[in-house]
Amino acid sequence: MLNRISLLLLISSVLCGCSSLSSNNVDEDNPLAYCHVSLKEQVDTLAVPTIESGESAGMVVAVLTPQGQTQVFSYGYTDDTQQLPLTGDTLFAVGSVTKGFTAETIAMLVAQQQFHWHESLGQLLPNTPLSAGAANVTIEQLASHTSGLPRQINSFTMLHQFIGYLFTGNQFYSGLDNGDFNDYLASFEPPAVPTVIYSNLGYSILDDAIQQRIGQPVEQLTQQLLLEPLGLKNTGYQPESLPGYAQRARGHAGDQPKFIARGHQVPDWQFRGYMVGAANLWSSANDLLAYAKYHLYGTHDSLIDRAFSDATTMRLRVADADSVGLGWLSNDIDGEQILYQSGFIGGFSSYIGMDKRLNTAVVVLQNSFNWNNNIGHRMLLRMAKSHDALACQTPASPSDTITARNSDDNEQPSNGR
Repeated sequence: MLNRISLLLLISSVLCGCSSLSSNNVDEDNPLAYCHVSLKEQVDTLAVPTIESGESAGMVVAVLTPQGQTQVFSYGYTDDTQQLPLTGDTLFAVGSVTKGFTAETIAMLVAQQQFHWHESLGQLLPNTPLSAGAANVTIEQLASHTSGLPRQINSFTMLHQFIGYLFTGNQFYSGLDNGDFNDYLASFEPPAVPTVIYSNLGYSILDDAIQQRIGQPVEQLTQQLLLEPLGLKNTGYQPESLPGYAQRARGHAGDQPKFIARGHQVPDWQFRGYMVGAANLWSSANDLLAYAKYHLYGTHDSLIDRAFSDATTMRLRVADADSVGLGWLSNDIDGEQILYQSGFIGGFSSYIGMDKRLNTAVVVLQNSFNWNNNIGHRMLLRMAKSHDALACQTPASPSDTITARNSDDNEQPSNGR
């Protein structure tokens, strides 16, 4: 029989749901392969095999080009029963992409001087028993995953729920959603050296701190401060209240849950408590691409623009790995800096990435749980390399044209999350 330590290690080693760890692979340095190939052809080459192989039930890829144009490409269906084609307005659960909206909502509250980034849990949670280390954790550290808090609290209760998830697809974060973290904070001691540890627990504690200070849940604040001013009408925390809910994408098993066959539909995850600001958002490819475009081109609202700039400023830079901002991660590949977020929840995988140098962005939404989430990174890098290559500025002769499908499409692993 597994002992206690082995059981807890099992939880930590088989990670899934509400996370940002993924595989972002990039192409070989071969910009000429993509210079004179249409954007649709390139996206088709990356997306169609994923659908045809059954790796993903459906996918929407939305692209903002260096010229400021937007293009949306859809593949597959919402589910096998309804067989509705996916569109740029189809609703998807976006998992941990929620954290970026939460972080930027807090950044707006900081700009309004309702919070300060260096306020500690000792100040914000005065009635919660805290260890000395926990009392000194700041909201900036919570929002940037640098507090030292683990992904979740490993316990036998979570293990029991996690095992159930492997067979049923049901969520296993009810402890964090219910706020069962006070006992943990009473004994928590952070590492001596600041480090990046992705933490759903940290964002659950942020939810608690926001409600205690402001008196409103994070979803109401985000709705008022971000979603309504930006006109993101297909984005929200209660999917049943959003347009097109009946035609939403349905989540499907992929790499997880392990004991449900790939392609089978799995239950939606829904949180009602302290996990809402960590993972409860639903959105569409069109809304997320508009959201990215606002980051690049501005909103004409100085408070929102200030919050976006604050959130995308790196708090901890890590050599040969992701650097961290507030909700956003930064990946430096071949000298190109990509800002991005990933989300994995239930039967969904999501990606939003930006290249500020070229004002490009890519959104990839899948209604299957797949760790390999590389299309967004690859398209951003292709656009950058093609933009910079002198040969790409010269029209190709018919004999020199290289199609994307026949190009050198090898992959190199990056340290993306």
